[in-house]
Amino acid sequence: MSAMHDYFRAPDRATATWRPDELRAPAKPRPDAPVFDVVETKWVDPNGSLGSLVAVMKGVPYSNDLVETVALYPPPEGTPKTEAEWLALPEDSPYREGPEIEELSATARDALAEVDDARLAEVARRWTTEPLSGFDDGDRVLDLVKELVALARRAKDSDQLLYCWWIHG
Repeated sequence: MSAMHDYFRAPDRATATWRPDELRAPAKPRPDAPVFDVVETKWVDPNGSLGSLVAVMKGVPYSNDLVETVALYPPPEGTPKTEAEWLALPEDSPYREGPEIEELSATARDALAEVDDARLAEVARRWTTEPLSGFDDGDRVLDLVKELVALARRAKDSDQLLYCWWIHG
């Protein structure tokens, strides 16, 4: 099973969760849709892979809570609490397969935004050796690191947060 994770910036939660079932970077945007600044990824989930990237950037050991997130969609208050509630969900429930939208903390955004450009190649190389990175192509990883850092910088400069839209595949 694969997953798609799109990182994007938005001015607020209402914009970030606009039509949550739609891609953040569609091939043909709707005329009424917000224009999202997006980095498309696979396997770079906020708490795992992205957390290991932040750990490398900060020079600290990885931990599950290194990248703090707030679940925005599906609404956390509707999350099934019991096994019976989970089993009663319809097959197309976003609680089963997504999509999901999470807001990343300003701390995570800033860790990405503030890394020195001179360190990016080394960060990318070190990230490929981390168990949670899921990558082995150093050139592609460096491009992805640069894209994520640039997105975080644009978000910080615009006083916006980063969000992750993802779906199971």
